[in-house]
Amino acid sequence: MTMPPRIPVTEEQIDRVVARFYQAARTDPVLGPVFAAHVHDWPAHEEKIGRFWRNALLLQRTYDGNPMQVHKAAGNVEVGHFPVWLGLFDTVLERELPAPLAQGWSALAHRIARGLSFGLEPQGALGGVPRLGG
Repeated sequence: MTMPPRIPVTEEQIDRVVARFYQAARTDPVLGPVFAAHVHDWPAHEEKIGRFWRNALLLQRTYDGNPMQVHKAAGNVEVGHFPVWLGLFDTVLERELPAPLAQGWSALAHRIARGLSFGLEPQGALGGVPRLGG
């Protein structure tokens, strides 16, 4: 039995949103340097992120990465980057998709960002998980 998509976007829409987002992110004064430090093959990166979104939105099982691990290991991704990322992403969604699709995808992106932000908070930080039993 095939599961219906979480948000009924097309693969082409996913590819277009990903491409437009990274086009903007590369020139963003906050996000550009973060990505530039790690992404050296933009087509391969965009293809990988496209697979991530196909998995998240269309429930395809084509992505096998660990976003939390990657963002933690990067070393230069900070919690404060996520509002910038989301603002840029929401702008692209609003330009590229009909409102209901943009809103649904945005809500999912915001949930994912909250999870990643929480995971990047230092142990024991205000609002983070305290370290118990030392």
